[in-house]
Amino acid sequence: MAEPVPPVARIVDALRRHTGDECFACGRANPIGLHLDDFDIRGDDVVATFNARDDLQGTIGNLHGGIAATALDEILVWAGILQEQVLSVTGKLELRYRRPVGVSGMVDLRARVEERRGNRLVISGSLDAGDGARSVTAKGLYLVSHTIAEIMEATGLQEGAEASR
Repeated sequence: MAEPVPPVARIVDALRRHTGDECFACGRANPIGLHLDDFDIRGDDVVATFNARDDLQGTIGNLHGGIAATALDEILVWAGILQEQVLSVTGKLELRYRRPVGVSGMVDLRARVEERRGNRLVISGSLDAGDGARSVTAKGLYLVSHTIAEIMEATGLQEGAEASR
């Protein structure tokens, strides 16, 4: 019988502890980071948000394309974490920029695991500027590096996860 998966907040906290909360994309302790947060699972999608600040712009008033790519890469990894309980690294990432994203307000991210074959995940996602229209879409191949159970154990949260069952 498979072990129950800890709630989203416990997994997010464990991974932030594991990385020292310094991740450029989701770390809260990184002063120049994106600070992706509000991770959740809604239907078949993993979702998160970040604030598109002025210091993240490329052309005047628009989010830099590399920042959009970073945010999408991150949410695709989080889909693997929360849907398949694995940490992965990017093998290949394809993006389609559909329209500019402004640097004034919250950006919505969503992703889902489309397919898993052994240690390979195909994950797709999108970045939306808050009005529901797709601004950037992504699809990638991700390679499993660790299980979430291994990380939970390494951070000492496995006992807490068992106690919350």
